[in-house]
Amino acid sequence: MGARRALSALVPAGPYDDLIAHLVRSTPLNAGEAARVVAEVVGYFAEELPEFVRRRHAELKNRGLTNDQIFAVVAAELAVRRVAPPQQSARQLRRMVYG
Repeated sequence: MGARRALSALVPAGPYDDLIAHLVRSTPLNAGEAARVVAEVVGYFAEELPEFVRRRHAELKNRGLTNDQIFAVVAAELAVRRVAPPQQSARQLRRMVYG
């Protein structure tokens, strides 16, 4: 319990305290670093569908992929996200990127 009390002094109370404490116990991260990692992951998964599609399109375009390849990759990635959105066709994904 002493470690938990020490952790609570470093990290404000919040909905992810147990996860932060777990990361501190199971990795070399300190409480502040663990809190930043959790915030980054939560932010990543909070990204709205159109923003995710546009961001991934730009990243994959910069790698030299064609739109057909990009939309196949993005559709596959969406299908395995923690909370997967409804399946999107290539046309729907294209509309998110190009309007």
